[in-house]
Amino acid sequence: MDGRFIGIVAESNLAADSALGELREAVQWTVPAVLPDRHQLADFLRTAANEVTYPIQQGELLQAGDGVSLACDYLKPYLAHASIGLSCALAQWDGATLQVWTHSQGIQNLRDDLTKALGLPKSSIVMRHVEGSGCYGHNGADDVAFDAVMLAMALPGDPVRVVWSRADELSHAPLGSAHLVSLRARLNDEGHITHWHHELWANGYSSRPGRAALPTLLGASQRANGQPIPLAINPPLAAGGGSDRNAVPAYNIEHTHVVNHRLTVMPLRTSAMRALGAYANVFAIESFMDELAHASGQDPVEFRRRHMTDARSLAVLNAVVERSTWWHLPREEGVGHGVAWARYKNTSAWCAVLARVQAGETLRVLQLDVAVDVGRVVDLDGVINQTEGGALQGMSWTLKEAVHFDRQQVTTQSWVDYPTLRFSEVPVVTVHVLDQPDQPSLGAGESVQGPVAAALGNALFDALGVRVRQLPLSQDHILQAVNESA
Repeated sequence: MDGRFIGIVAESNLAADSALGELREAVQWTVPAVLPDRHQLADFLRTAANEVTYPIQQGELLQAGDGVSLACDYLKPYLAHASIGLSCALAQWDGATLQVWTHSQGIQNLRDDLTKALGLPKSSIVMRHVEGSGCYGHNGADDVAFDAVMLAMALPGDPVRVVWSRADELSHAPLGSAHLVSLRARLNDEGHITHWHHELWANGYSSRPGRAALPTLLGASQRANGQPIPLAINPPLAAGGGSDRNAVPAYNIEHTHVVNHRLTVMPLRTSAMRALGAYANVFAIESFMDELAHASGQDPVEFRRRHMTDARSLAVLNAVVERSTWWHLPREEGVGHGVAWARYKNTSAWCAVLARVQAGETLRVLQLDVAVDVGRVVDLDGVINQTEGGALQGMSWTLKEAVHFDRQQVTTQSWVDYPTLRFSEVPVVTVHVLDQPDQPSLGAGESVQGPVAAALGNALFDALGVRVRQLPLSQDHILQAVNESA
């Protein structure tokens, strides 16, 4: 035992599990009620202490009393990586050399944090990468490695293997940040957007090991002399940004202002998750574009085209609309169509999505059409696979996923608490790739999640006539939106 870090070493999984059960009965934790009210998450994000940056300040600032045409808020919850495989590591200490076997995504950065936490020189630590459960970002792989190290150093000579439980994985690994976006815009008499104001509140999107003065490992913070885990940070916008990724709209709008509030309190630990802030920002922007189009009596596709100046943006939107076999068919009862697009990071791949959904007790996705321009295509099958996988991940986030917590702890402990997309729910996904052989390759893996989310939300509105602005697009949130619109 070291502070709040308690470990058990046994010769078998069965013996370890049995001892852990006894320990749970014997130990009582006093946990302060420091977490926000989950049902008032938007209010917490908007009022928590934060530092402000301004990704873009162009033209006039839209004031609250300036006759705003539309103002809407969009909320994304905390998300878990929810890898099917569990985080695992093995460590051995012989009194002079520490060996660590890990599936960390950054073994040298992990070694840097081990030196900070343990006071060992780098030359005494040997890192060995092995295949293990993966994720799109920063999961519990580094934390479980520190757990194994702490136990191995208590038993010199013996290799110690640690595997996190499902409950550990869902409730203690770093999460994707909750994210609130508030949008306001004004249209002129011709139905063109003249002013745009985008304000967001979120934690940072990176707390990977080896990049801060203090270790970012969970177990290191739990020791008697441990330091709190440093706040999650955002990569600079020039490198793609973090919570502000894709917050600057990729449309021709004369007066555009974006304000980014990075929370300086961290109620739940956050770090990198695929697409970072682009998922929430694109969901908000493209949902808002749809709302502006409907509010001004314009077709959503034509409304987007009117505000585009980049030829490749227009080409990817046109391609998905023209190549879809179902977009122009008459709507069936309860079936809706939605559109969205984005250029990932505003510097990388272009992606446009059409969604066809059926709205009943729950939202069922029937078809997704995706057009991508990733520059020069080196491996066509690879581009299609990455795009399909990203689309399904974005669909799972959008329809199902949210981390739950009470005032003391994360209560998401199992797949029952954290449902993800099932094979039986996978729609027909068609990917249209626009090859640009004379252009540099841009990558495909993270361009699609945000457009998928917005396309599904827009299709839901088309089917039911109600707008759901809080993710996920679950039965509860749909019914809440229906009741509020009644």
